[in-house]
Amino acid sequence: MAKIKHNNFIDTVDTVFSNAKEKGILHLYAEGEYLNGRTIKINGNEMLHFGTTGYLGLEQDKRLKEAAIKAINNYGTQFPLSKTYLSHPLYAELESKIEKMYDIPPIITKNSTLGHLAIIPTLIRDEDAVIIDHQAHWSVQNACIVLKLRGIPVEMIRHNNLEMLEDKIRALSGKSGKIWYMADGVYSMYGDYAPVQELLNLTQKYPQLHLYFDDVHGMSWKGKNGTGFIFDTIGTLEENIVIVSTLSKTFGASGATFFCTDRKLREKIKTFGGPLTFSAQLEPASVAAAIASCNIHLSAEINEHQAELAKKIMHFGSLISKSSLPLVSENDSPVFFLGMGTPSTAYNFTKRLFSEGFYLNLGIYPAVPIKNTGIRITISAHNKMEDITELARAMDYHLHKAVEETGSSEQKIRQAFRMNSKTKLPEAKQQSELLQIEEQTTIDNIDKQEWNKYLGGHNILDWEGMLYLERTFTNNQDPANKLDFFYYIIRDQNMQVLLMTFCTIGIWKDDMLSTESVSRHLEEIRKTDPMHMTSKVLSTGSLFTAGLHCYIDQNHPLAEQSIRMLLNEVEEKYNSLGVDMLVLRDFEHGFRWDELIRNQGYFRIDMPESCVIEEKHLLELENYGSLLTPRSRQHFNRDVLQYEKYYNVEIKDCLNEEELNRAYRLYCNVKDRNLAINTYTYCRQVFENMNSCKNWEFIILTLKDASERNFIGIMFCYKNSSNVYVPELIGMDYISGEGFNLYRQLLYQTIKRARELKIGRIDFGISATFEKKKLGASVIPKTAYVQARDNYAMELMLTLQNETNIPR
Repeated sequence: MAKIKHNNFIDTVDTVFSNAKEKGILHLYAEGEYLNGRTIKINGNEMLHFGTTGYLGLEQDKRLKEAAIKAINNYGTQFPLSKTYLSHPLYAELESKIEKMYDIPPIITKNSTLGHLAIIPTLIRDEDAVIIDHQAHWSVQNACIVLKLRGIPVEMIRHNNLEMLEDKIRALSGKSGKIWYMADGVYSMYGDYAPVQELLNLTQKYPQLHLYFDDVHGMSWKGKNGTGFIFDTIGTLEENIVIVSTLSKTFGASGATFFCTDRKLREKIKTFGGPLTFSAQLEPASVAAAIASCNIHLSAEINEHQAELAKKIMHFGSLISKSSLPLVSENDSPVFFLGMGTPSTAYNFTKRLFSEGFYLNLGIYPAVPIKNTGIRITISAHNKMEDITELARAMDYHLHKAVEETGSSEQKIRQAFRMNSKTKLPEAKQQSELLQIEEQTTIDNIDKQEWNKYLGGHNILDWEGMLYLERTFTNNQDPANKLDFFYYIIRDQNMQVLLMTFCTIGIWKDDMLSTESVSRHLEEIRKTDPMHMTSKVLSTGSLFTAGLHCYIDQNHPLAEQSIRMLLNEVEEKYNSLGVDMLVLRDFEHGFRWDELIRNQGYFRIDMPESCVIEEKHLLELENYGSLLTPRSRQHFNRDVLQYEKYYNVEIKDCLNEEELNRAYRLYCNVKDRNLAINTYTYCRQVFENMNSCKNWEFIILTLKDASERNFIGIMFCYKNSSNVYVPELIGMDYISGEGFNLYRQLLYQTIKRARELKIGRIDFGISATFEKKKLGASVIPKTAYVQARDNYAMELMLTLQNETNIPR
C-alpha cells in the first residue's frame, strides 16, 4: 500500500513562530526591577506598553498587591493539595463574593485553559455534538480533542458565519442530542464580538442548540459589576448557555470561573472535573488578590474604571477613523487589530514601532490566518491620552513606510481582510520596468521550442504533454476533473526568460495529504456528497503532474524581482477568482527564496517525495542488480527477477475498446484501494485521450499460465520528447496478481522499456517511495508554499492527520 510522509500542524506553527522569533518580535523578555503598567523595558529600551490584556490596570492596584502580600505572609506561597481534599481558607470567601457579583454560584479553576479541560468533557455527553467557531480560543479547541476520541461529532465553521452554522445544525439535528456551539464573547485578536442576539434567535429556532462562551476578554471592562460582555448582552443566564470567564487578565488576579444554571451539572464538574481534581489549586496570593478585585467590582468604583477606559478607547478609535490605518473591526472593545496582510509587512511595521518606543503585539498564525497577519493594539487604563495620540501618529507614519519597503499596498491589505478601501495608503510601486510578464491561457500561444527548453524536460510538461492536459481537462464535464490553465513567462529587457510556469485551477480534497484512515472515513460521506470537504485551488502545475513546475533563472540579477512579480500576478488571480487556496509546488528543499515566499504570507509544507531513475542505471540493464545496494540487490534477485518468468509483457500504442475498458477498471482498482494521496478518480476521458495521443503507450502484463487471458497489470506511460519516460498511472488486478509480485514487476518492466527506448530518465512520480528506492530510484524531497483564504481551510489541510481529527 502506498505510503507518504504527512505534515504536522505543530511543525508548521513552529516554523512560523521561529521566523518571528528570529526577527526579534516574539518570545521576548521584559527587564527591570519593577513594572508600572504604562511602560515596559525590552532589550534595554523603555517602551510605552500597548500590548497588555489587563485593560483596567487592576494588576497594579495597591489593594490587590497588599492582599496578595498579606496572604503569602499568613498562608505561604502555595497550598499544595488538591481541592478535592481540601481548599485553603480564602477560597470560600472568594466563591461567595463571585456569586454575589453574578447571582450564580461559580466554579473556580486554576486558569481558563484548565477550566475548559475540566468542563467540556463533563458537559458534553456522548450523544451530543459540537460546532466550533474557527477563531474560538485555542484552549477551547484543544479541550474538544478528547471528545473526538469518544466519537462525538466536532465540526468547525468559518468565523461568525451564521449561514454555515445553521447548515451544520440542520445536518446534526437528526442524529444528536444537544448541539453545542462554542465561541468567544470578545475575540482576542480582532476584538470583535460574537453575534449574540443572532445566536439567541437560532436557539429559539433550534431547541437542540446550546451556547458555550469563553468571555475571558470581555471581563471587567463591560457589564454590571464588570461581569463581562456576554452577561451584559444576554441579561439573565438561561439553561442553554454556559459561560467561562476569568479572574486574571483585566480582573487583575489569577484563575478562571465557570457559570451555568444547572446545579447538578455544576456539582458534577466540581466533584470530578479532571484538572480540578488532579491539578493544584490557586495560590493564596492569587485568591486574596481576586477577593480584593471582587470588592472593587461589587462597588460603584468599577463603573468609574469602565468609564475612564471607555474614554480612552473612544479617543483611539476616533484617531484611527481619521487615519489611513486598516482597522479590521470597528467596535468599542479595548482590542484593536491593524491588518498588515503579509508577515513581512507586519515584521517591518512592528520593528519600526519598537524603535519609536511603542510595544505592540504581533498577530500571526495560528491566532489569525497567515495572510491576515497584523498588529494587535490593546488600550488600558495605564495608557495616557497623550500616549495614545502619539501612538496613532507613529502608526500612521510608519505604516506607509512599511508598506513601501515590503512591496505591499493598501489594495493588497484591504483585499486580504475584505475591507473597503480608504485610498490613502501608497499603492505598490509598479513592477520593475526591466521586466515584463506574459500571460496565456493555452499552450498553443507559446513557442514550442522555448517552452521545451525551460520546462519541457520534466514529467509530462513538454509542449505536447501540455496540449494533452489541456484537451483532457479543459471544459471537462466532470467538475472534479475540470481544470483551467494559465501560463506565465517573465522576461528581461533583452527578452531573455527569467521565469516560466503554468498554473491550474481545480477542485482538491481537503484530506488529500492526510492519513488513509481519515480519507477512508470521508470517502464514505462523499458517496452521497461528492464535494464534501473540498477546496477550489489555484496551484502551479496540476495534480496530474509532478516535479519542476516553475523554471527560475536563479543566477539572473533580477531573479528575485521576477518571483515577486509572479507572486503579485497569481495572488491577483487568486483574489479576483475567489478560490479557496493558492499552492506553489514543487520546489526542492533548501529553495533559495524560501524566506521571501513565507514572508509574503505562505506556509511551507512538505509534499510527497518524488522518485527518479537517472541514466546511469538505465545503461546497465543487463546487469541491473549490480548497480543496487547489497540489500536492494537481494530484493531485486529474489522478489523481482524470479517473477519475471511468469509474465508475458506487451507494449501497445493503442488499446481497443475492450482493452480500454479493462485498463480503466484496473486503474480504478488501484485508486479505490490506495488513499495515501487522495485525489479524485480520473474520468474515462483521461484514458481515451491517452489512447489517441502518440506520446502515450501502455505496458501490459499477462500471466502466462492463467486460464484467463485478460491482462492483470498495466502501466500508463508518457514518452516526453525531451528524453524522459513517465509512468503516470497504474492499474492492477489484485486478486489475479496475488503471489506474483505484480506491482514490482510493473516497475521493473517500466525500467526495461525506458532502456529499450534509450531514454535518459524515468520520472517515477510520488508515493510508494520505498519500493521504488529498492529498484534504484533516487528520492527527491519536495516543498510547497500554501496560502489559504482563512484558517478554516488551512487548518483542515494541516490537522487532518489522524483519526482523532476526523470531522465526524
